[in-house]
Amino acid sequence: LALALLDGTVFEIVQGLLEIQHLTEKNLYSQRLQLHSEHRGMKQELFHRHKEAQQCCRPHNLPLLRAAQQREMEAVEQRIREEQRMMDEKIVLELDQKVIDQQSTLEKAGVSGFYITTNPQVGVQPQGVKCSHSLDCRQSRESSSTG
Repeated sequence: LALALLDGTVFEIVQGLLEIQHLTEKNLYSQRLQLHSEHRGMKQELFHRHKEAQQCCRPHNLPLLRAAQQREMEAVEQRIREEQRMMDEKIVLELDQKVIDQQSTLEKAGVSGFYITTNPQVGVQPQGVKCSHSLDCRQSRESSSTG
């Protein structure tokens, strides 16, 4: 792998893959922040609506109103947890797909040790370490030749 990176072609491929990965991660992070912000707004709106209803409520109806509001809040919180879980699953699936795309690209480029796998112990982690180490070597070599 280190020799393949030295010729520049594979290095450019790896750099391109890293850029795509970083853009994907940024986009997914933004989506998750957006969902979190929407949830926070939803809860604040519900809180204010509940507060207004309690202020307009007759004292003898207040316990019933509070119980109904508690059930509504619990339902909203359950919905939020479910939406967050679904978003997290989507993020994991998209990142897994990026790893597969990267493995496929490097395998097609003829880089030894790269093949499509989802097994972290025998494939994904060792491939990531190889890539990271080779990039470090390439960058060290470039720094020493320009310095």
